[in-house]
Amino acid sequence: MIDRTQLSVFITTYNNGRTLMACLESVKWADEIVIVDSFSTDDTLAIGQRYGTQITQHEFMGYGPQKRMALAATTHDWVLLLDADEALSPDLQTEIRRLLEHKPTADGYEIPRQEQMFWRMYNPATRMNHYLRLFDKREGDIDDRPIHAAPKVQGRIARLKAPLYHYGETDIHTKVEKINAYSTGLVADKLKKQRWGIPLIMLFYPPLFFIRSYLFKRNFMNGWAGLINSVIAAFYVFLKYAKLYEHHQFAKHGTRLLPDDAPPLPSEYQSESADKP
Repeated sequence: MIDRTQLSVFITTYNNGRTLMACLESVKWADEIVIVDSFSTDDTLAIGQRYGTQITQHEFMGYGPQKRMALAATTHDWVLLLDADEALSPDLQTEIRRLLEHKPTADGYEIPRQEQMFWRMYNPATRMNHYLRLFDKREGDIDDRPIHAAPKVQGRIARLKAPLYHYGETDIHTKVEKINAYSTGLVADKLKKQRWGIPLIMLFYPPLFFIRSYLFKRNFMNGWAGLINSVIAAFYVFLKYAKLYEHHQFAKHGTRLLPDDAPPLPSEYQSESADKP
């Protein structure tokens, strides 16, 4: 009998009832599934219980700390990180199970992610992003990035071939809401890095990012959905630096650029020290 490597799957959730069933269905064969939930109010918990997952609830601490808490709750050395709006393709399930049966030869594995892009899935010819998701936790942890916290591993990284499906951006409204929230969340991180030349970055980087997305990553293969996605992605890049620039302007001017008789409305970026005297 083959001494198979056991696998723990860990997931963080908050009101993911719409996508969680597909996620859990794709990993129900795993030896353990751990969920850390941020007090969902929909049917997320009921779905998790239906699949026999180990559920812990904790108030949201940030993406990195929340994922680290879920990772710490796993009991097996080999772990797979999934978002609640992701699911393993059938081919990926087979590829991972065979890998675990014959013992992993690397310390971590990157997986290509095939996105649902509004009304369609990525054309397979599109260049997909690869994400480190399957790894030996004795050699890795979750990094401290404020939004896109992800595993980091000391050791050899290999790539799997079959895709992970992502249902995070099922319509334009959802994608725009997400980039608005993410770009705001990244301001504090960029302040720590003391970015310079922000106006020039706002002017030149978004068009270059559009070209990279639409041409070099072959988003043109996705028709109008690919064009719309690339435009929104370039706007996301613009928003990150525009909000950083806005922060600096509030810190510099406060309300001094408003008319003297205009009652000022507060901003989350406004510095009290820069208010009108």
